Amino acid sequence: MFNRGKIIFVGLVAIFLASALAGCPAPAKRPVVGKEPTISLYVKETGQTKRIKIEDYLQGVVAAEMDTSWPVNALAAQAILARTFTMKKIQQGGVKAHGTDASTDVEEFQAYAPEKINANVKRAVDLTRGKVVKYQGNYINGWFHASGGPRTAASAVEGLDYHKEKAPYIQSVMDPGWDRTTPENKSWSATFSPQEIAAAARKISGQDPGPINSIAIVEKGPSGRAYRLKIGRVTVSGPALRLALGNERLRSTLLTDIVVSDRGIIFRGQGYGHGVGMSQWGAKALAEKGKSPEEIIKYFFKGVTIEKAW
Repeated sequence: MFNRGKIIFVGLVAIFLASALAGCPAPAKRPVVGKEPTISLYVKETGQTKRIKIEDYLQGVVAAEMDTSWPVNALAAQAILARTFTMKKIQQGGVKAHGTDASTDVEEFQAYAPEKINANVKRAVDLTRGKVVKYQGNYINGWFHASGGPRTAASAVEGLDYHKEKAPYIQSVMDPGWDRTTPENKSWSATFSPQEIAAAARKISGQDPGPINSIAIVEKGPSGRAYRLKIGRVTVSGPALRLALGNERLRSTLLTDIVVSDRGIIFRGQGYGHGVGMSQWGAKALAEKGKSPEEIIKYFFKGVTIEKAW
């Protein structure tokens, strides 16, 4: 025979528990963490392709892209960006010229110097194992540069003339490494012949600029970088001019003066690099202040999340 009183009691308990659980938030979904990828790497020096674990590959990238004696947390921030860059490029189809995921050719992918790997680099990569940067669920463009001058570029358009996709996570911030970067980054000058300038202008615009009697900045970006310059009869992109003249000679588009003289065309400026994203000298300064790799990334990139991919 059924115990009617016991059945009613159990039913009430069930109703109570259901009501209580209804008011509780659902447990948060844990991010899916996968297995470390093994990638195909085209080795420019030998012309061969090899298979390599991505974390081993990243050690060679970090060693090439940043001074290996710098603080581990600065190197670790570089590792997070390098990992993100690699995954985004693989997602986009890798290096189509070789049919590989990555390449050691800096013009095709990232710098790579496995001979420079030391304990500092290994620790930095291991510290951030599997960590990538995303914005609204997608890999960011993990741009970085040596020194942003007093402040970094306000957008990828200003610093790189980049229009392929929007990058709302790029922002202009004070470069924390500005007071400790090298003298040649703080103030530099570069001299070019009129012929070099004319050749660069023709390469960019496809037009003859005519006599180079004057060069003027006709448009600046929000951080003060030269976005458009008039060279003789033609107007060119500042970032494009930097690439055409050589980004190691024209160190940045944060120009303070342009002089056309008998000795040639003299550009003066500040900083080193395109100025977009993370300043490496800024990362060093933040690491020396005790900031974590994640805090360094989030200082330079707005509204991003750092997730564990494996």
